[in-house]
Amino acid sequence: MPTYRLTLAYDGTEFCGWQKQEPPAPAAGEPLATGSAIHHADPSLPAPPGRVALRTVQAVAEQAVRQVVREPVVLTGASRTDAGVHARGQVASFSCSDGSDPARHGGGWPVERGLDTLTRAINGRLPADVLVTHARPTHAEFNPIGDAERKAYTYTFHDYHRRPLFDRGFVTHTHHTLDADAMHAAAQHLVGEHDFAAFTQLNHDRQSTVRTIHDLAVERTSEHRVRITVTGGGFLYNMVRIIAGTLHEVGRGKVAQSAIPAILASTDRRQAGPTAAPNGLCLEWIQYPEDRSDGSPTKTP
Repeated sequence: MPTYRLTLAYDGTEFCGWQKQEPPAPAAGEPLATGSAIHHADPSLPAPPGRVALRTVQAVAEQAVRQVVREPVVLTGASRTDAGVHARGQVASFSCSDGSDPARHGGGWPVERGLDTLTRAINGRLPADVLVTHARPTHAEFNPIGDAERKAYTYTFHDYHRRPLFDRGFVTHTHHTLDADAMHAAAQHLVGEHDFAAFTQLNHDRQSTVRTIHDLAVERTSEHRVRITVTGGGFLYNMVRIIAGTLHEVGRGKVAQSAIPAILASTDRRQAGPTAAPNGLCLEWIQYPEDRSDGSPTKTP
């Protein structure tokens, strides 16, 4: 039974996040609520009676894979990105039969059929806002979530009085001119192993809020763009967006660079900055042990 690892890129604007969701259906005659997650219900996706399936990346990608391999596979993703968050390097895996069982009527996907062919076949069944960029076979025990060693995210601000237009879904607009150097200096206090309780949502369900950030850089990439790049072993819910929101407050001069250690030490969510909007966030890559052991690049392509 072969196991495949996929790398996916997607524009998260019209998705209710990565993870499949099936909230209660609206009452008879009740319209879907515009602006809410239910507004993105997708009637083409399977859902139990009395439920609606939200349009999520996992749901549409899993449906495409099932159509290709002609088996009820489960597509497991590495990162549960939120609604509106984008990805260039999401990783997901699935297992299927090898096509040798005649009882399955040709279902499955043997490795010798080709990875390029598999990629093209899946992409041919995906909507325009999600794409498989790479496919490779992996071992049967591969766990996209538990095996991940490092992840990298970027967050981009557009700091100008005139709002962005053509890429407005991929940057967060701020009217404040940001001091990228001050943001970078403040960010260095977050590098290393810390208790990031102040940088996650209240009532989180994690047993530990200790995480390690390996690198955190802020740079001005163009006249009106400031990009935050963060690499870590794992992140808490909304952690990167709260870091971005806090550094934004530093960049606009509302929070001092030197205040970051005290915010960390407080373990109090109220001491950190706001949760930045989802559209400026992008999952860039995820690294696994096999990326190093087999000679592949240390970052997912």
